[in-house]
Order: sequence, then structure tokens, then C-alpha cells
Amino acid sequence: MSERVQIQATINGEPVQFLAEPRQSLLEALRDELGMTGAKEGCGNGNCGACNVILDGRLVDSCIVLAAEVEGRLLTTIEGIAQGNHLHPLQQAFLEEAALQCGVCTPGFIVAAKALLDRTPHPTEDQVRHWLAGNLCRCTGYDKIVRAVLRASESTEANA
Repeated sequence: MSERVQIQATINGEPVQFLAEPRQSLLEALRDELGMTGAKEGCGNGNCGACNVILDGRLVDSCIVLAAEVEGRLLTTIEGIAQGNHLHPLQQAFLEEAALQCGVCTPGFIVAAKALLDRTPHPTEDQVRHWLAGNLCRCTGYDKIVRAVLRASESTEANA
């Protein structure tokens, strides 16, 4: 067994320290070491988007990033999207548009959509569809998800 490494990062706006195995994925560390179970493992190889997080402003699949790679960096997970006890406009729009079913892919879609709105506050439908192409869902049609992102983009709060 290899020696665990200490990692310091800012996660959801808070400084965090944790230990991880050198070959442990960020997804595993989030779930197993930090108790942040919002990101889900769908594929384990970066193809489904269920484990999306925002790392230094860039959307990444946490299943293919090593935990040690977040040393000194800024990370946003689904747990950091809500604003205190209030849902983020994206989360509210997903509810209002019935853009979720089983919930496995939903956190990844919301994180991906947040990254899109951070970059492009008022995207077109084509931009939303292109941006979310890396997220897979087997339960819903993508139309409701796209409508939810477009609805959220109408809110100035969605870009906060």
C-alpha cells in the first residue's frame, strides 16, 4: 500500500485538507474522504459527465482527475452550487422543467450547465446542446434539460 498524500484545496469556497492515495481519483476522494456524494460515478472513464466538477473555472470529469492534482486549486462541486439554503436558479429550473428522473446524471448536468453559464451567460439552444453533449442520461429526454438551462439563463442570478 502506498503512502497517502496530504492535499490542500479550496472546495466550494472553503479551504479543505484531506489525505488521499496517490492514485485515487478526485471522484473517489470527494465521495470517500470528504463525504461529498453529489458527484456520481457513471462510467469511470470520463465519458458520461455524471461526476462533473469545476476545477479552476474549467469543467472536468472528476473520475479521470487524480485527487493529488487539486493541490492548491479551486474546486466547485454540486454541493457548492446552491446559495446557502436557497437553490441556485439552475437547480430550481431543473425542478420546474421536470428535467430529472433517477438523479444519477443530474448533478453532472447542473455543474456542466453552471460552467456554461459562467462562460456564456445567455447561450443559444444550440450552444447548450453542444456544451452538454458530454453528459449522458438514460432516463430523460434532453429537451427538458435544455429548456431548464435556457430558463435559468434568463435569470441574472444564474450567473452568480
